[in-house]
Amino acid sequence: MDKLNDWGAIAKEYAEKFIDYLPTLIGAIVLLIVGLWVIGIIVKYVDKLFQKKDYDKTLEVFTLNAIRWGLRIILFVLVITQLGVESASLVAAIGAAGLAIGLAMQGSLSNLAGGVLIIVLKPFKVGDWIEAQGISGTVVEVTLFYTKLDTFGNQRAVIPNGELSNDNIINYSYNGTRKENLSFGISYDDDLKKAKEVLRNLVEEQEDVLKDPAPQIIVSELGADSVNFSVRYFAENSKFWDLHWYMIEEGKIRLEEAGMTIPYPQRDVYLYDQTKMNGTIEKRSKNNGANSAD
Repeated sequence: MDKLNDWGAIAKEYAEKFIDYLPTLIGAIVLLIVGLWVIGIIVKYVDKLFQKKDYDKTLEVFTLNAIRWGLRIILFVLVITQLGVESASLVAAIGAAGLAIGLAMQGSLSNLAGGVLIIVLKPFKVGDWIEAQGISGTVVEVTLFYTKLDTFGNQRAVIPNGELSNDNIINYSYNGTRKENLSFGISYDDDLKKAKEVLRNLVEEQEDVLKDPAPQIIVSELGADSVNFSVRYFAENSKFWDLHWYMIEEGKIRLEEAGMTIPYPQRDVYLYDQTKMNGTIEKRSKNNGANSAD
């Protein structure tokens, strides 16, 4: 009976404490619900502001997530404080947890920092053709931790932002145009001026070749086997590759039609009769021996 009375007294004590604490708990729950509702309204309002202007999509997603999670952290602190936890102890606990998480996730935090730098500095955007980390492709998505590319072979490449932000990046789409530098070689016996005229006419006929800056057809090298021409011109990014393939094929065809020879590396090979060489060596040895005897 004494034990039952003790349990009853304990239950009564805790029931009284719960009743006393109930308003605080209800207040914290109400604060949580209202806070989440207000955060949703704020995020939707900011999202509408972004929709009214043509902002970068990656920047929009990053800003919305930063606002959402920043406000949630503030709300969490307010709710915990409402429940009676001292703010100083809470801040210390969050700091210790943050330090432990930071040490355990150094690589991920490096990628996060790299993602923030890419979003803020904007070395490229979605749709740009870039080359980085030995990979070339079209940027399809930039997240906080990774950048995704579609390569020329239609393969998806995922590059960590930490490595991407600390390495060289070539953005082929940034200026809107690209400069071509094709090389054509002819034989030393061919007519130099005629070949140059053929290549100039080919370039001038192409509507997709930009007139400004003006194209150039120059003799770039007197090679070991050929005289090499450099055909240089600018074209828009959207038309660059189609023009590139066409110019290579059509350039070869027109040079050949004009009587030019497309040279290739050659080597002169000399064959010696080994038996005659051995006989010559033996004859020389005998002569040398006779001279020594004298």
